[in-house]
Amino acid sequence: MPNPVTSTVRAAAEGLVALVAAGNRLRLPGTEHPFVVGVHAPMRAELTLRDLPVTGTIPPGLDGRYLKMGANPARPTTRGHDWFLGDGMVHGLRIAGGKALWYRNRWIGSRTASAALGRPAAPGPRRGDDTVNTNVVEIGGRAFALVEAGSYPVALSDDLETQAYDPFEGTLSGSFTGHPHRDPETGETHAIAYDGRVWDSVRHVVLSPAGRVVRDLPIPVEHGPCIHDCAITTRFAVVLDLPLTFSMRAVVAGHRFPFRWNPAHCARLGLLPRHGTAADITWCPLDPCFVFHVGNAYDEADGRVVLDVVAYDSVFASAAGGLDKPGRLERWTVDPATARVDRRVVDPAAQEFPRIDERRFGRPHRYVYAVSVPADGNTQLEGATQIYKHDLTTGARRVHEFGAGSVPGEFVFVPAAPEAGEDEGWLVGLVVDTASDTTDFVVLDARAFEAPPVAAIHLGHRIPPGFHGNWFAARDPA
Repeated sequence: MPNPVTSTVRAAAEGLVALVAAGNRLRLPGTEHPFVVGVHAPMRAELTLRDLPVTGTIPPGLDGRYLKMGANPARPTTRGHDWFLGDGMVHGLRIAGGKALWYRNRWIGSRTASAALGRPAAPGPRRGDDTVNTNVVEIGGRAFALVEAGSYPVALSDDLETQAYDPFEGTLSGSFTGHPHRDPETGETHAIAYDGRVWDSVRHVVLSPAGRVVRDLPIPVEHGPCIHDCAITTRFAVVLDLPLTFSMRAVVAGHRFPFRWNPAHCARLGLLPRHGTAADITWCPLDPCFVFHVGNAYDEADGRVVLDVVAYDSVFASAAGGLDKPGRLERWTVDPATARVDRRVVDPAAQEFPRIDERRFGRPHRYVYAVSVPADGNTQLEGATQIYKHDLTTGARRVHEFGAGSVPGEFVFVPAAPEAGEDEGWLVGLVVDTASDTTDFVVLDARAFEAPPVAAIHLGHRIPPGFHGNWFAARDPA
């Protein structure tokens, strides 16, 4: 149980820091933030659209919902705003019988967003800042909106009309993550969770197939690292302890995103036996770098561990924050016996959001799909009109080009059938047309990757690029 004196002192100190930060925030430039204008401009209304127009033929086996999360400020601010911290909005598209039955978008009912919208906040217990905006995943047969470092998850009904903050039926005692990963063999969901207010530990959290926490292991760290993603293999949970750490200087200066590049923090990768303790971790030093997203990891027969990641040399190194240079696709081979990590660039092209056939998660895979990002770092994503299919066996990279003025987001692989081959299925995702300010939900044949889309569902409005989406296969008739 927390010491009441310590808790009181901490609360007072945090209140003082918040007061100073608020004052300094007024001194920051009052210009519009680049991630609330242009292609990123927030939606202003919640829509319900039915029987959406389609070009092409939706595969009859594509039966389910596509859900995507992103930051969509209900009341955009100027000073100190950050793309990662805006009010959450979930977008949903229901597909069945070759038809696009409905589209809905709904703000996540945090206290801040609900106050701005003039309506009651979503029910359920709170933990710190309750903004949830990063990902939407299936855990224990239910859809949850997620964020890292603070708030409890938010359970969503199938039609997105009902929300409730839900710490996995009371079994989650701390923060969670935006990137949990389900083991397709065991049905367990694994996460490495950190808390923005706790700087000396992170946690390995495991949920049962039913969606209840069955393991919550503290792992000692220093400096409060930001750990956005993790990985699993059949033997290990992989911890990415990298030099993006909590910065009190950034907080006091009024910046809402509290992490900055920290050259004093030693980059390392941890191999935690899935049922082991923190003392059992093999820590492997790395040259300084950062990873937002892992494509996959797996064990080799000789005991080594392979990870495919998008790696950056540094991020948020300037006082104002931001990505310094684009990331590239790398393969890391880790030898637990020597704690050595060999890094190899698979593709130097600027890219992000690596995804695989998630039936292979934690097991050997052949293909990684990624979306292009601007090599020049422009925040409007101009020129990033492609997605990639990497064949890690042959080394080939195939390209699907959406055309000038297009902004594709993260694409997700959907197998054509439970026993289908690794690339036998469809890639689905949202593509913004900046000329018409509209969005298409695009279905590609993963094997005929360069070919025109199999189908495109037309939405008459622009959905901001946002963050992460997933496919939820139907369990019941539409």
